[in-house]
Amino acid sequence: MDVRLEPWSESALDLLRRINTPQMRRHVGGPESEEKLIARHRRYLAMPATGRGRMFAVLLDDEMVGSIAYHQRDWRGQQIYETGWNVLPPFQGRGIAAAAGTALITIVREAARRADAPHSLHAFPSVENAPSNALCRRLGFTLLGPCDFEYPPGSGSLLRSNDWRIDLRNSCQLPGE
Repeated sequence: MDVRLEPWSESALDLLRRINTPQMRRHVGGPESEEKLIARHRRYLAMPATGRGRMFAVLLDDEMVGSIAYHQRDWRGQQIYETGWNVLPPFQGRGIAAAAGTALITIVREAARRADAPHSLHAFPSVENAPSNALCRRLGFTLLGPCDFEYPPGSGSLLRSNDWRIDLRNSCQLPGE
């Protein structure tokens, strides 16, 4: 299985639309309007220029089958990296998210070497999202516990999520090693 990450590009807008369904967005407040989707796409395209994160399309062979990202944010008074992912339903349960997550953790570990970079990577899946919580465990995240998590940022909308963390300083071990 050839799973790889490709930096977000104009061609990924169609993927974003395929992710924007009631089933795919049920744990994060539901589908967005086309206007909000375009704004999200523009933010994803601009992420690399900020130096604070990056969005990727997840490719299986040459087909876009999901997305994964990391970005810097404030969490409980500290700067952290946050990650999140999506894999389209026909491709779920095949190890694609785990392969993408492993690749992303390698990228984030490299980013964390900067002197001013955060030293932890967090994921905040809904407490009801069993597959994403299982993926966090599989990727080597440590469960810190449930929390109220604002999503999207600045919306005032709180989701009941689990806070999972990887300390990027203490381990060079990759998931499955």
